[in-house]
Parts: sequence; structure tokens; C-alpha cells
Amino acid sequence: MSKLNKDILFLIFEELQDDSKSLFSCLIVNKLWCETVIPILWRNPWRYNIDYSKKNYLFAIISSYLTDDIKESLMKQLPSVSCQSLLFDYLSFCRSINVNIMKSMISIGSSSEYNQFLLQQEFYNLFMRKCLRFRYLDLRSVKHTIFHLPEFRLCFESLCELKCDTSINSSYFYELANICQYIQKIEIVNLSSESNYGIAKLIEVQKNLKYFEWTEDHFRVNPCKEIFLELEKKADHLNHLKLFFQYFNHFDYTIIQRLLPKLHKIKSLIINEFSFINENLLKRLAYNDLEILNIDYITINEASIIIDNSGGHLKRVSLKPCDFLKCGGDFDEDSLIFIRKIYENCPSIEYLSLAFSPSNDHFVEFEKLLKVCQNLKSLLLISPNIYRHGTEEIISKNGEELLKVLIRSAPNNLRELRFFNDFKFSLDVLENFLEKWRGRPALSILTSNLIYENYNYKNLINKYKNNGVIKTFRYEPSIMNIENMNFII
Repeated sequence: MSKLNKDILFLIFEELQDDSKSLFSCLIVNKLWCETVIPILWRNPWRYNIDYSKKNYLFAIISSYLTDDIKESLMKQLPSVSCQSLLFDYLSFCRSINVNIMKSMISIGSSSEYNQFLLQQEFYNLFMRKCLRFRYLDLRSVKHTIFHLPEFRLCFESLCELKCDTSINSSYFYELANICQYIQKIEIVNLSSESNYGIAKLIEVQKNLKYFEWTEDHFRVNPCKEIFLELEKKADHLNHLKLFFQYFNHFDYTIIQRLLPKLHKIKSLIINEFSFINENLLKRLAYNDLEILNIDYITINEASIIIDNSGGHLKRVSLKPCDFLKCGGDFDEDSLIFIRKIYENCPSIEYLSLAFSPSNDHFVEFEKLLKVCQNLKSLLLISPNIYRHGTEEIISKNGEELLKVLIRSAPNNLRELRFFNDFKFSLDVLENFLEKWRGRPALSILTSNLIYENYNYKNLINKYKNNGVIKTFRYEPSIMNIENMNFII
């Protein structure tokens, strides 16, 4: 790594742009690494999970760019304003403004509302002069307009990503609609029961919208029909759609029913409500480019229909166990069909929630899936409650058979096993499995069964942690965490 040139290092670090911990570690390797990482970190420095209101050095970096006369004026009131020179021209790399974080950082300088107002003016002027072209804008919590600044149009006409909420005055969005027509990604948090026609107008003028998210933090009765009517017109270009409704009954779901069949280029479909879908509509959902399917309140049969109409590119199928198990027909038969649909249509699957009942037919089909899906990295196995009342002997026997299938046929990429409901393994069976897993990538295991908190099990688990067979083994009482494939074990 020490002999790689700057261009190669840059490409490597680009792949780590979401991983602040790794990037910060790279800063201290040597001068070349530091010079290569800094532009990546500062492109959108507000994206990381950091408490910016407590980072005095960030305030010091930005305030150091202020002109001498402004520093002199502010130093009398703001002793934290720095005069120290910088090693890098940090702001020249920046392509992002986050209104809420800017407010938090400005509060470091002074608790006085007037002083904060002065700093806010100077900071925004500074960013407009130094950053030139912004690609990311987070408007949430905006109170102070930045649209009046003379550099605004030039700086924001190339905007690619916008985060906002529905409580923001529509005039802000009218201003953006007049300037920004090539936003690719829009994330909206619904905080208001009032319609926001400004957001609808902004969506209307977009020519390259690919990514749309709508989430709700509170129970609202009006998610603004006009926004979704405009979104429907952009459906043919969307690659990513995420919808999270708190109170769907008050929403005109016919708009979503019209929207879903038009998503011809969709790659990622994430919806927390699917009860409004009927079988006729399901058969019209042909997603040839679909890579991520994450839907709540869906039956196994409905999921099978969507997967059967996908184009063979699915990498992640994450379906919530509690809702996934609500099957209107025969669970055994429907779950067998689902397993077959996975290995017939998803050869590239990496993350999978799998409905599973412990029968001979299921073990056979499950083994076929493991042999076909060689890219599988994380597997959540879900058993229905109807099997929780089996005898200890039957449950233990089924667990032993499951682990035998995994040893025989699990792909080399498999690194995570998640178990929901009764998957119980005796000490001897579990030890035999872990011993035979030796030499493969270390396993992370998540379970909802309290038995593994037992002293004897803990001793066994710690033994195989120490010799590298197990990476992590976690009992998790929270159903929400068990069913969430993004939950880190």
C-alpha cells in the first residue's frame, strides 16, 4: 500500500467515503495518505455521525478563513475565533452545506443571538466565495435565507442532492426550482399537516430525478398529494424509491398504486406499507433492474410474485418476519415456492430474509438455494410461530439438520447468520458445527433465543471466538433489530 501512487489511493479511499472511522485512520499514516484523504472528507464533511456542536476545531477552521478586519471585529466578542494558518485549503474541497450543522457550529462561537446572526452572515458568504459549486444541500431547520447572496445561483445550479422537510416555507423551494433542474436525489421528512406546493414545484422542474425518499417522524394526515402527483410523472426515471408512512389510512393510496407499475428503471424499492396492493396490481410490477427489495406488511405469496417478475439482479431481499409470516394460504407450500423463486431468479443475492419451516422438502430446497446463490453474505432464517410448540427433541433434531446443510453447502461468502423464532441447537450440535466451520470466514450470529445466554453456551461461544471461528455471537431481544438486515451484529 505504501508504494501506491496518489491516483490509486484516491480510488481506494473513494470506496471508503461513507466510512469516517477508516478515513480518519488513514489521515495519520503518512503525508501522501493525508493529502489524498482530506479532499474526500471535506467534500461533504457534514455527512458523518459526529456531534458537530462540540467540535471547536471545526469552528476554528472555518473562522480562520474570515478576513482580518472581520476577525478583529469579532475577536472582541468571540475569543474562540482563530488566527492560526491552516495546512490545507479545506473549504476549497467542500461541496456541501448543512443548515442545521452550520447553526450548531455557529453556536460554539457565542450564545448571543446577535453575534450568531453576524457569524451566520459571514460564514455563508465565506462558503459561497470559497466552495464555488455545491452538490449537496441539507435545508432542514432553515430559518435564515441564503438565496439573497449574489453567488447563490452560480453555486447551486449544479446541485445533485437535497434534504429538506415539509415545514420549510414554500418560497425556499420556488427559489431552488428557478435555479436547480438537475437534482438527482431528494429526501423529504414530513413534519407538517399542510401541503407544501413549493416541493411539488421543485419536483416538477427536475429533469434527472433518480432517487426519492419520503419519511414521517410523526402522525400526519396530509402527506401532500401534489408532491406524489409530480413524482408519478418522474416514475420512469427513478432508480430508488423509499416510502415510510406513519398513518397510511389517511393517504390517497391510489396515487401509489398508479406510481408503482411505472417504475420501469427501479433498482431499490423500500416501502413500509404494502396492504393496499392487490393481486392484479402485483402482476403488473415488472422490475427488470431491481436490486433491493425491502417491504413491510407483505405475504410470502406477494413477495414471490414480485421476485418472479424481477430481472435476475436482486442482491438484497429484506422482508420483516412479523409481517412476512402473515400468510393467507398454506405456509409450508408458499414458503417452498418462495425458496424456489429465490434460487431461480436471484443468483446474485447477498442479503436474504428467508421464510422457513423445518420439513424435509424445505431442507432440500434450502440446500439448492445455498448451492446456486454463491454470493450470499447474510442470511435471516424465519420460522413461523406454529412450529414453536414442537417437542424439544424435534426442535433439536431440526436444528441439527439445518446446521448439517449449512456445513455441506453454505457458500464461502456467507458471514452472517440471523435466526428468528425457534432455531435451537444443543451444545454438542453447535460445537460440531463450529468445529467444521473452522477455516472459513469468521461467523457473526444473531439470535432471538434466550438459551444462548446460558453459562455453558457462553463458554462454548467464547472458546470459538478466541480461535477465530466466531466473530460475534449476539442474543437480541428486540424483534425490530432481529428483522432489520441493516442492524449490525
